[in-house]
Amino acid sequence: MVKETTFYDVLGVKPDCSPEDLKKAYRKLALKYHPDKNPNEGERFKQISQAYEVLSNPEKKRIYDQGGEQALKEGGMGGNGFSSPMDIFDMFFGGAFGGGRGRRRERKGQDVIHQLSVSLEELYNGTVRKLALQKNVICDKCEGIGGKKGSVEQCTSCHGSGMQVQIQQLGPGMIQHMQTMCSECKGQGERINPRDRCKQCMGRKTVRDRKILEVHVDPGMMDGQKIVFNGEGDQEPELEAGDIVILLEEKEHDVFKRSRHDLIMRMHLQLVEALCGFQKVIRTLDGRDLVITMLPGMVTKHGDVKCILNEGMPIHKDPFTHGKLIIQFVVNFPKSINPTVIPTLEQCLPAREEVLIPDGAEDVVLTDLDPEAEHRRRDQRPAYEEDQGGPSRVQCTTQ
Repeated sequence: MVKETTFYDVLGVKPDCSPEDLKKAYRKLALKYHPDKNPNEGERFKQISQAYEVLSNPEKKRIYDQGGEQALKEGGMGGNGFSSPMDIFDMFFGGAFGGGRGRRRERKGQDVIHQLSVSLEELYNGTVRKLALQKNVICDKCEGIGGKKGSVEQCTSCHGSGMQVQIQQLGPGMIQHMQTMCSECKGQGERINPRDRCKQCMGRKTVRDRKILEVHVDPGMMDGQKIVFNGEGDQEPELEAGDIVILLEEKEHDVFKRSRHDLIMRMHLQLVEALCGFQKVIRTLDGRDLVITMLPGMVTKHGDVKCILNEGMPIHKDPFTHGKLIIQFVVNFPKSINPTVIPTLEQCLPAREEVLIPDGAEDVVLTDLDPEAEHRRRDQRPAYEEDQGGPSRVQCTTQ
């Protein structure tokens, strides 16, 4: 019989519990009541740490079982003699949480990044997409142990380090030490007898599970923007689960090109529209029709740029504010004109400038030139060209 059960009650275990059950109870409660997660539970966290410190030490446990907490104090093992709760936590978890005096953030698994292709319409209007993923979750049958309780033992090949050192002879008197992952325990530092392995996870401690995430794409989000699902990544025993990061990838649009909050489009005009005015309809990304008008007498030049305010992309988290819709005009000139209408056309247009041709001037022929083909031809030209007389010779003189 034990004199007191207060420390056992704090951890929620029985006096005859195994060391594995004691560790499991402390791990669960310490993570739950850690001050970084529950700032108002500092005293509870302290009690949990003190209880584990006593019950995990065989000598302290024996004294406590026989005489209670008073016997610990009289023997110099209690009261002010308790270790810091944070030191115990860091020793147990390897510095798993962030915060004061050099403690590190909780050890965390790797994040999983998925690319999600979205159309410009979806980025304009917002959408909800469902994404089915496969991830590792801690086996519920063995609770992440990998086998029966007490079946996990230290790997004898690497002595729990998960690594092995190999010595390679490089030459006479020269050797090289190479550190590799232990082949016996696959870097885990522990082994489970095959007959004691969990039948569900086969000793891997985790199983594959299907997860469906609802990805909310808000209006105004951008190409390359991240949507983070905290703690939804692969689970691993004694590690905080990593995050699932959704990386938005904007698809190319047939009409519009995005420039931050603005939309840019090219509008082709026939020459008659550029000179005599026009009306055009623009279908927006949310299905509305905008009519733009250029009155007769207003000439639109090739390369002109106009804009419509507040018809660009919505601002993220401020969807009622939009950027600009920028229109670049491209005038399509006819390849030829019927000579019979030239006099009439000249009467409608400003008079051409008269050119005086000097005596002896030569008539030449204009030839079409493809700038891209010319550029490629120049790139393929040799770095230097030799004279027709052959390679130059340099005569060396000796004394």
